[in-house]
Parts: sequence; C-alpha cells; structure tokens
Amino acid sequence: MDTRPLPLGEVAAQHGGLDDFRLTTPGEIGAMLKRLIDGNVPVALNSPDGTAITTTLWTLDSARGIVSFSANAADPALAALIECDEAVVVAYLDSVKLQFDVNNLVLVRGGKASALNCAFPREMFRFQRRNAFRVRPLVRSSPVARVRHPMIPDMQLTLRVLDVSIGGCALFIPDDVPPLAPGVQMNGVEIDLDADTRVRCGLRLQHVTSINPESQGVRLGCEMINVGSDGLRALQRYIDQTQKRRKLMALE
Repeated sequence: MDTRPLPLGEVAAQHGGLDDFRLTTPGEIGAMLKRLIDGNVPVALNSPDGTAITTTLWTLDSARGIVSFSANAADPALAALIECDEAVVVAYLDSVKLQFDVNNLVLVRGGKASALNCAFPREMFRFQRRNAFRVRPLVRSSPVARVRHPMIPDMQLTLRVLDVSIGGCALFIPDDVPPLAPGVQMNGVEIDLDADTRVRCGLRLQHVTSINPESQGVRLGCEMINVGSDGLRALQRYIDQTQKRRKLMALE
C-alpha cells in the first residue's frame, strides 16, 4: 500500500461526500485512539482476504507515529493478518463507529506479552450509528447481495437488498434457505446496488426479524465490515443519488 501523503486537492476529490465523517488531523485521530485505550474498547482488525481478529489498542506513540495492539503471538489468524500487511480497524464508542486503515503490520514479541505494531493512521472515519441515513433502493434497480452461506460454503446465495446505509444493509432471506444466527460473519460479499455501484465487503449479522407471514422470509440486519475507502465513497454516492431520485419522483 502506498503510504505517501496525497495532495490536499486529490484527497478532497477522493473523499467527496465523506468529509463530514472524516478526521484528518493527528490531534483528532490521537484523541479517538486514546479513548479506545482508556476504555479498553474491543477493536476488530479485518484484512482484505477476510482474516479478522478482535483485540484492544494497547499503546500510542505519536512522536514515532506507531500504534500498538495487544497480540496473541500463537493465534494463526494473526500470522495471516500480518502477511497481508494491511487491515481495516473497526471499533465502537457508544453510538459512534470508528473505522480506519492501518498498514506496515509488525509483530513485536516480548517476555510476557506481544504487540502488533503499525503506522499511525492518516485518516479516520467517525460515523454516528443511530443517525445513519438509510434508504430503500428504487424498485427498478433490484439490488442484490451475493454471499456464500457461512454454514454451507458450497451454497451460493443471491439475496435481495431491502435497504442500505453508510455502514450496513438489510437483506431478505427466504424461508427455504437454512437459517442464519446473529453474530455470524460472512466474508467476500458482493453487493450490486445498481449498474454503477458494486461494493465488496464482509457482513456481520446483527439481528434477524420477521417481516410478515405472507413474505415467506425474514429480514437480516447486517453491519458492513472491511469496506474500505472506495466502498464508503460508493455507498455515500449511491445513498445521495437514491435520495435525490425519490424526491424527484415525488414531484412527478
């Protein structure tokens, strides 16, 4: 991954629509990281190949530009994460979701404990979970999510997308598909929202709710994980465009 600072104009162009959520100054980012340390808040590290571990932020060395996570050196998932050399970190502070990229992952072994070191993040996204704007796709777009059943890897599912927000989505799963339990994680998901918007990410099932007896299925409320900056930009653009189209349709 290229870690060179981008020109301000290029950064602004790449993150259009996400400026309200983005922290870029070391002071702002450092303050959030310190809150994660002080609260011993669980954080999830997700690599591009789907490897994920849950740990805590241990120390922050702003002068050297190093962030350290607690690490279990014997965990095989940790070795796979380090091999990828990059990860997306997700953590929650009350109703706020924090997400940022880390790279240059290095395992530092100590006498009694080990740490996973990485470079200080250049930017951080701060999303208000309870206030996330959620839209229902337009009928003509027929968006779907393609995912493998986590309990039956050979079963490829194409599920209808009921609604989507900047950090999650709801899917419809028919009654004739083996059920899923809250907490299960699905990796390598492709979400096709329209002809111009495809998002690759992981999904963590948060809750399962009934819709109505006639629907012959249930609603899966999912959190998106390991989305990446490109995916976030695509989601925000899709949400904005869908909202505008609905307003235009209401005026016709």
